[in-house]
Amino acid sequence: MKKLFYGVVAGILLLCFAPGVYAGALEEIEKKGEFIVGVRDGAIPFGFFNEKNEHVGFSVDMAKEIHKGLEEKLGKPIKLTLKTINPKTRIPLVANRTLHMVAGSSTHTIAREQTVDFTITVFLTGTQLLAKKEKGYKSYKDMAGKRVGAAQGSTNEKAIRDLNEKGKINPPADIVVYQEHSQGMLALQKDIIDAYCTDGILLAGLRAKAPNPDEYELVGELITYDPYAYIVPEDDSKFRDFINIELIKMIKDGRYHQFYEKWFGPDGVVPYPMTQEAETLMKLQAWP
Repeated sequence: MKKLFYGVVAGILLLCFAPGVYAGALEEIEKKGEFIVGVRDGAIPFGFFNEKNEHVGFSVDMAKEIHKGLEEKLGKPIKLTLKTINPKTRIPLVANRTLHMVAGSSTHTIAREQTVDFTITVFLTGTQLLAKKEKGYKSYKDMAGKRVGAAQGSTNEKAIRDLNEKGKINPPADIVVYQEHSQGMLALQKDIIDAYCTDGILLAGLRAKAPNPDEYELVGELITYDPYAYIVPEDDSKFRDFINIELIKMIKDGRYHQFYEKWFGPDGVVPYPMTQEAETLMKLQAWP
């Protein structure tokens, strides 16, 4: 009996102190004094570099507010470290606990829920195409046999592949993948591809920053509907709850709408009026 007792105790101690055991993001942040957040460098206006080579954008501002909430909760200064990520690396870097959170422009999907968790929705948009006006494209159906660019591993790439497989683009479009939206936009400018596919709001940002914005246009209707949320580690409800509560506070006290107006308002980097559906969703998510 003694051997069994000591064996159980030894097992518990081993689990408690074994290297690599993840206690939780809040505990790790408190212990190390650092909050590590993944942000984008080419997802205008969610995350990009300004003329001073600084990370700026809607999601960067949101992350900074969450950082303030962390310092208040933990009662001590916490270093905020912003790491550049892309669509291919964002989920693995949260899954392996390199990052505590990704604050970017990531679509919340059922498939991704198998690997990581997500916060409440922070933005609503959908998959569209950007092309040169001179091409005269009216719909995704006009992509038959054409070269379409998309970010590797994105829901947008999947949307075009699904249309190909279902025969809705016939003959199928030739999909060309890129690591960053800026690379895809450059390919579109040089006529390497016929259209670039990502979320409508991101395409509006790419168009706004192009040398000759009037040469480009969004093509057709939304192909998919995409709710954006921030990526957090799987099975860490304590941390996810904290982030969600901070987001709800921002919705309730007006900070969320201030940031929205700053980046998407009439004088913002990418004017994109909030739809009634999005406004209703934000209100419904603001739990009592």
